[in-house]
Amino acid sequence: MKKFFAIFLLLCGTAQAEPFADGQAEAGKKLFDKYQCNRCHNGKMGGDGNAIFTRPDRKVKDPQQLAAQILVCARNARANLSTQEKLDLAAYLNKNFYKFK
Repeated sequence: MKKFFAIFLLLCGTAQAEPFADGQAEAGKKLFDKYQCNRCHNGKMGGDGNAIFTRPDRKVKDPQQLAAQILVCARNARANLSTQEKLDLAAYLNKNFYKFK
């Protein structure tokens, strides 16, 4: 698992201007909907699941933390995502919420 995480972080392109440039945000949105990610987030945030991404005390503060959180959430959702799917999901979340450069 540690080796996979290291490879995933390398693919995130942390040296690039766009940290998830190899991901496709549109495909990430489809995965977000397919695995009903906001179903869990809605419960945590009292109804507005997207607020989990923009709250002042959010856990994710950089691209590496986003990559790590995607692994945690995928495991919790029992989603067996490929490396590309994780990049796609990260690209979607970054484009729409985090805006990491």
